[in-house]
Amino acid sequence: MMNTMTSETTVAIAVPLEAELVDRIRAVDPSVTVLYDPELLPPERFPADHSGDPDFKRTPEQEERYWTMLNRAQVLYGLPNESPAGLARIARENPLLQWVHAMAAGAGGAVKASGLDQESLQKFKVTTSAGVHALPLAEFAALGILNGFKRSAELAQDQAAKKWPELRTPTRLVSGSTLVVTGLGEIGLETARIARALGMKVSGTKRTVEPIEGIEQVADNDGLPGLLASADAVVNTLPGTPFTEKLFNREVFSAMKPGTVFVNVGRGTVVDEDALLEALDNGQVSYACLDVFAVEPLPQDSALWNHSRVMVSPHTSALSAAENRLIAERFCGNLRTFLDGGDLPHLVDTVHFY
Repeated sequence: MMNTMTSETTVAIAVPLEAELVDRIRAVDPSVTVLYDPELLPPERFPADHSGDPDFKRTPEQEERYWTMLNRAQVLYGLPNESPAGLARIARENPLLQWVHAMAAGAGGAVKASGLDQESLQKFKVTTSAGVHALPLAEFAALGILNGFKRSAELAQDQAAKKWPELRTPTRLVSGSTLVVTGLGEIGLETARIARALGMKVSGTKRTVEPIEGIEQVADNDGLPGLLASADAVVNTLPGTPFTEKLFNREVFSAMKPGTVFVNVGRGTVVDEDALLEALDNGQVSYACLDVFAVEPLPQDSALWNHSRVMVSPHTSALSAAENRLIAERFCGNLRTFLDGGDLPHLVDTVHFY
């Protein structure tokens, strides 16, 4: 079925974006009008800085122009002001709104934080940029696995101390080892692909248990402890939802075999950080590579900062110089689907918010 808005679809660019990428969106179809005023958008401080410079302030006149522009559109590229409050406001003010494309893969949290009720959330769709970040996150996960297996933390300490150990310590072989990936979505499957290229055997979890090509075993979260018994490394890619809150607790860490390497590129709330620290100290976990934390920025008093076998990454592992282009390309494909009346991919689930 053709979308009834095809003859007059207006897209508003709500977040910073390069002019050439805006032109790509314009080129999707002659029926599309793109509203874009860089003067109303904060400058980027780094590639794919969707929030832009926090010191940027619109004049009252510019603020009025910004919201007038957004309220003319059926489709938004980005959340207004890249914030839950902006989403709540546009939902109240724009009766034309049909679809918002969010920059984040985990945009469900922002949708939930907007406080919109179910009736409001049914009036328009929110899609995420899930999948755009799959490759950089998977590469970072591979870095974490390799760091753990090749003792990079110990090497760095010895180098800092100019220490040449008398006894040579072997590193662990990645090839032939077993990886468990919690969350076999796009990020998890890309991680599995890279891990298999390194010679690893991969199992993992999925809400809907079904065979997946190249994956040895698939289980749900209840079956996770059983998978962990034979795992040499674990990569979490799960989003933060009520179902994943502190999934990695003492019981789950104790199900791991001693020396397991743990990587988290999902959400920090999936891990009980006190239980992780215990697992690091008792040897269940030999090394932890963490890009996400329960509270961000990571509090200054967190023991994770100074732990000798923890890598702290400030939630930046998904970021690449290509991100804006990849998201714009994803949006262009989605826009074509929208104009043709198809089903949009990567919709935010307004019940579970992921």
